[in-house]
Amino acid sequence: MAASRAANAEQTRRVEDVVLADGGSVAVRPLGPDDVGRLSAFHLRLSEANPHDPDLAGAAGDPALLAGRVVSPGSRASAVLGALVGDQIVGLVEYSTIGDEGDARFGILVESPHQGRGLGTLLIDILIDTAGEAGVRRLVADVPASSRRVLEVLRSVGFDLTPMDDTQIRVSYPVETGDGPGSSTRSRRGRVGGGLDHPDGSRSIDRLLHPRAVAVIGASRQPGAVGHEVFRRLLRSGFTGAVYPVNAAATHVASVYAYQDLHAVPAEIDLAVVAVPAQRVTEVLRTCAQKRVRGVIVVSAGFADGGDEGRALLADAIRIARDGGMRLIGPNAMGVINTAPTTRLHATFAVGEPPAGRVGVFTQSGALAGTFLTDAARRAVGFSTFVSAGDRSDVSTNDFLEYWQSDPRTDVIMLHLQSFGNPRRFARIARQLGRHKPVVALKSGQESADTGVNALFTSAGVVRADTLNQLFDAVQLLAHQPLPAGRRVGIVGTSSALAALATDACRTYGLEVPALSEETWSELAALVGHRYATNPVDLGPLADPERFDAALRLVAASGDVDAIIALVTPHAQVDRLGAAVREVAADSGLPVLASYLGQDGIPAALAVADPSGSAGRGSVPSYSSPESAALALSRAADHAAWRARDHGRVPALDRIDLDGARAEVERHPKNGTWLPEPAVATLLAGVGLRAWPSIRVADEAQARAAAEALGWPVALKISDERFRSRLDVGAVQLGLGDPDELGGAWRAVRAAVGPGDMLVQPMAPAGVSTVVRLRQDPTVGPLLSLRLGGAVADLLVDPLARTLPLTDRDAEDLIHEIRGSVLLVGGSGAPAADTDALADLLHRVARLAEELPAIGEILLDPVLVGRRGVVLLHAGIRLLPPETESRTLLRALAVPT
Repeated sequence: MAASRAANAEQTRRVEDVVLADGGSVAVRPLGPDDVGRLSAFHLRLSEANPHDPDLAGAAGDPALLAGRVVSPGSRASAVLGALVGDQIVGLVEYSTIGDEGDARFGILVESPHQGRGLGTLLIDILIDTAGEAGVRRLVADVPASSRRVLEVLRSVGFDLTPMDDTQIRVSYPVETGDGPGSSTRSRRGRVGGGLDHPDGSRSIDRLLHPRAVAVIGASRQPGAVGHEVFRRLLRSGFTGAVYPVNAAATHVASVYAYQDLHAVPAEIDLAVVAVPAQRVTEVLRTCAQKRVRGVIVVSAGFADGGDEGRALLADAIRIARDGGMRLIGPNAMGVINTAPTTRLHATFAVGEPPAGRVGVFTQSGALAGTFLTDAARRAVGFSTFVSAGDRSDVSTNDFLEYWQSDPRTDVIMLHLQSFGNPRRFARIARQLGRHKPVVALKSGQESADTGVNALFTSAGVVRADTLNQLFDAVQLLAHQPLPAGRRVGIVGTSSALAALATDACRTYGLEVPALSEETWSELAALVGHRYATNPVDLGPLADPERFDAALRLVAASGDVDAIIALVTPHAQVDRLGAAVREVAADSGLPVLASYLGQDGIPAALAVADPSGSAGRGSVPSYSSPESAALALSRAADHAAWRARDHGRVPALDRIDLDGARAEVERHPKNGTWLPEPAVATLLAGVGLRAWPSIRVADEAQARAAAEALGWPVALKISDERFRSRLDVGAVQLGLGDPDELGGAWRAVRAAVGPGDMLVQPMAPAGVSTVVRLRQDPTVGPLLSLRLGGAVADLLVDPLARTLPLTDRDAEDLIHEIRGSVLLVGGSGAPAADTDALADLLHRVARLAEELPAIGEILLDPVLVGRRGVVLLHAGIRLLPPETESRTLLRALAVPT
């Protein structure tokens, strides 16, 4: 009970700082005894404003009932969450369970001045997560039919509405039922402005990118100084709004009148670029808040990279921005660019001017910003928007992904990531965005090659690049050409050597170079002049442009290929060859790539002019080598296949009862040690799993007694997890049928691995040995992996993994794609194991981790997959300290105790 009270007290101290649709923010937290006065004041303001304002049934409108709940918190049967601005409650949401079927009645109230900001939708979203974590199956309420605004919010979130009579509507939400690919009972939507289903959440980012007036605070007169360069680039870009330099020590900057402080600027400021020393930034931010600035870019360094003092300054800056309702990019940011002709904003100090285009770019590195801009200009890859976010103290990758989802000027997203602030939210947004706008990412850092990042990108449909060149290679194809319908490639060129390289590269990257149909082959033979004309088609270094064009069209129209790679070497009429490539791309509808004179980018001969003057859609990207072209095309084909596939659903599971498991978690320290076996059994039972019987023994006499209790024959194994499955070194002895065999086995294990407790188990049915592991990956959060068991697999096989939530398609992929999967799925005369039972086990492990985020690791080793059913021979579970539990809400801060 004391542990429960401590857990609830800790929960009460946690604050979720969330951004609303208009860019403002509120703090959402469980209400406690100290909030009774605030609750009374909240209801008093409501009654004075409109005593007849309808709200949902439940306790939301009843101050006395709510006060009783918050005075005595601790029961999972109910919860009251409040949204606070400063010290004042402006909205609340609550639920209370009814009956024994897992239903809960809920209520919500939002104060009138804060309605229309997305707060109601956000509170409902948090309610769904909170109730789901507590085991609620369904949320219900009876809503007055006259409450049209409330009903519309609930309908948009996914509630079912059923008229009861002319005055009441019954609303319900099945908390445990997946609502689409990647859904789960927790964290279904994003946390900005009501979530992914509500595009108003991008309004605060839109204001950052489309300001009417910009102030540069710290605009120096010295060329080369950061503030000076930002100011000059704003002027040079032709920014359509007003720019105000702020410099306390100068009257003019670049011949423009300068103001001593922000208060002196005679205009409303939408965006402030702060370029002052780190120690002055918090003072400047307070002034911005007083001036009601809505967006701030801090280019100053010395915060996250400035030791304890810098981190303290960063915490102050975040708090000031949040309290002032400001969105903050940085610190240590390079700035933002918006090439929209109605804005033309270049608020960075990076050298380089990217052409206008359809690519949205986000980089966490300030130093790389100049490289991005230079490469974009060199390759003719046009940007719609660009942001260098630095420390990402507020505005994050996820915020911009959400913005680009509804931005009509952005067709492709290019990311450079060093870390994930909230990997699960990233996966949700990227998965939804990638269905119509490709997301291409370069992940750098020591863990960049980890299984976790690959699993996250695979699940979310993100196109992964390994280098900056590969990042631009993939983006320039996806931004200008359609996705391929398959993996068949036609190769047409003027060099047999390049054609051979292209063919080898295609096969290396999983593409096909098919033989052409007899009809196409005969037409090509007549065109080329010999009977060996097939794929790849080599027209020779002196190829006639008309024949080159005709060959391209024959291959494109053959129906035998899904994409074309054109290879063009130096030629007297090289521009005509380029024009042929460009025109065939436009006429065929197939994606066409080129290796044109060994150039990267989009040469003029391959470009289709955009109204902005840059290379537009339909331009043909060129690559310096056939290998680069083939790799880019392979990644485009992978993405097209991801879009076309069924992404699956999170299945409903029976035999789920987690109340005992939750209580068990509260009884144990979260210090990373392995839980005792009874505790592990309780946690597994919560999701309907049971380990094979096992008795730990310390001597041979205890082993004989255990064998008699379990029934002969038995297995004997060392309890040390390093050797528990090592048949090869003698640490496991099987099929022991009597005390004499057990005694010999005891001595054999001792001789093989030395002293230590042993385990006695009844003999399990035969099956394929596998290892299932759930761990908290430091980069991407919960990660579920599967591999075959055994000593060789331990040493040689990297496990295949997926991030959570786990869909039925994810589980199928894990089983069918691991090395040695033929042992599970059968084939070549081998019988199939019960893969359905294995998939069910995977889903139950995932569910346990989803519901109990304190779990740091679950290790099931081995799991025997038989012809019918699975046997879990051993299970281990560890709990993490609270500060390492995964966070699901945006901009989460812990209030000091």
